[in-house]
Amino acid sequence: MTHFPDEILALAKEIVTDFAAKGWMVATAESCTGGLIAGALTEIPGSSAVVDRGFVTYTNTAKMEMLGVQEQTLAQFGAVSKETALQMVHGALFRSRADFAVAVTGIAGPGGGSAEKPVGLVHLAAKARSGALIHREMRYGDIGRDKVRLATLHTALEMLVALGK
Repeated sequence: MTHFPDEILALAKEIVTDFAAKGWMVATAESCTGGLIAGALTEIPGSSAVVDRGFVTYTNTAKMEMLGVQEQTLAQFGAVSKETALQMVHGALFRSRADFAVAVTGIAGPGGGSAEKPVGLVHLAAKARSGALIHREMRYGDIGRDKVRLATLHTALEMLVALGK
């Protein structure tokens, strides 16, 4: 069992409870969080009715093979970009049976940042099969790898809650 902060578990429980009541399923596409979003959701009893699948696509090759992210997108905008996050969420939705998907790609640190893309930059996208779409560019700052990943997890769950309303 993983120990997630209470506020994370509360959001995950809200998603599992609300989505189960509506018969909705979720897919995740994760890079910098490495499966934490799916992990938080599956901490909640009854999550099997809601979590369809999770894609952990840490490399560019995985993003292309598993989610259909275009090589041109990665070459032009980079893995950590709005464009990549949008293609990731679209791929997760359409390569699953889910009604909703969330995707995250970012730089958790401690290294890997640049002036244009600093440590703590994360692009998140959440999409409903109905077409509703949310994108967020978060700049959490160089607050430490664990804190960037947890902040990303929190934001991703908030986005799913918002889409489900």
